[in-house]
Amino acid sequence: MWGWIGRDGALVKVERPTPEPGPGQVRIRVAAAGVNRADLMQLQGAYPPPPGASDILGLECAGTIDAIGPGVTGWQVDDRVAALLTGGGYASHVLVPAGSLLPVAADLPWVVAAALPEALATVRTCLDECGSTPVRTALWHAGASGIGTTGVQVCRVLGIATFVTAGTADKIVRCRALGAAEGWVRDPLGFVDAVRSWSSAGVDLIVDPVGGPYLSWNQEVLAQGGTLVSLSFLGGRTATLDLGRLLMRRQRVIGTTLRSRPDAEKASLVGRVRAEWWDHVAAGRLEPVVDSTFPLVEPSRALDRLATGATVGKVVLTA
Repeated sequence: MWGWIGRDGALVKVERPTPEPGPGQVRIRVAAAGVNRADLMQLQGAYPPPPGASDILGLECAGTIDAIGPGVTGWQVDDRVAALLTGGGYASHVLVPAGSLLPVAADLPWVVAAALPEALATVRTCLDECGSTPVRTALWHAGASGIGTTGVQVCRVLGIATFVTAGTADKIVRCRALGAAEGWVRDPLGFVDAVRSWSSAGVDLIVDPVGGPYLSWNQEVLAQGGTLVSLSFLGGRTATLDLGRLLMRRQRVIGTTLRSRPDAEKASLVGRVRAEWWDHVAAGRLEPVVDSTFPLVEPSRALDRLATGATVGKVVLTA
């Protein structure tokens, strides 16, 4: 098998023995792989794989099962699947715990299937972090990203009114076409007034991959008992938290990530995505926005495209 790793900030193609699946695992022949900002961070040395995980880039893929390990039930060789990965998607083959698989219908394109696992699992996690608190309104930062465009659609399906932020007016238009009620184009003055004008009581859920100065602005528009979920820190990893506002408004500020979670926890999450949302995928009510596709043998072009910040939706590699 072959795959792509990061070495000194550059992509390097490596040849390795094709692995055999162990207990509870299947091997996938990769047909497409989703590209995520985490891959860029790994390439730059800022997001190393967890201990024991593949050093090959790629956190989601779709393809065909070509080998099954001991103890796996419910799956067969030649089944079409998508998978949430800890690593290894930028490759000809990848080993996956069977609990991280989603079935892919014959009429669902590989590109679409490969763009779904990471985004849907992340959105499910963000909603779970709200606990039993009802979510009626949500603010999605980077609304035109792969996770943002998926989150807007999920909120539409669930009846959650959504406000988005994005880098250009065109991106806001694209988000509104997916179901966002309103949006704000980033500028140095912040988004507080725009969100307050849209929802005077604030928003119940904020999903933020930006960090930095957004923390204090997020607190200003987070509703009583609301939840702020931090996914990344593209705008900076340090900021000032207003503890008075946090206490008086019973706000929750939570950080979350998928990659390092135990297999059993990922299996539970993927199972919920399948049970609750996979029918919406089959019916076309949830469909990833695909910005562009590139050959799996040329992943540097895909990562360069993602790094521009001009994308709307997902970048996908195809075999």
